[in-house]
Amino acid sequence: MPVGRLHHLIFDCADPAVSGRFWSAVLGLPVTYADPDFVVVSVDTSTSGLAFQRAADHRAPTWPDPEVPQQSHLDVMVDDLAVAAEAVLGLGARRLPGGEDVFADPAGHPFCLIPRPGWASPVN
Repeated sequence: MPVGRLHHLIFDCADPAVSGRFWSAVLGLPVTYADPDFVVVSVDTSTSGLAFQRAADHRAPTWPDPEVPQQSHLDVMVDDLAVAAEAVLGLGARRLPGGEDVFADPAGHPFCLIPRPGWASPVN
């Protein structure tokens, strides 16, 4: 049984509105949510998609040069935050500073557990 379901793939950026407009045009999908610090591009308001999050002092990735690594994280929607946190820790995740529901996978990639939005069907 899964712990959660993908909500959004989140990209750090200096200007979420610019990134959102760009990817909206590239993918032919609408911007379905926008505030000054967070923009979502998805099929509709009840579908997971790409999101763009303002990052203070953002520096663009320099790939393939590792000086500034690629910057993204997954949001995973879950039915019960406490149960899901216990499950991901049991699978090898570790808690990261900066938020109660922020973790790293075994390779160190960050991800967040978020309460399942009302528009989404139950995970389990």
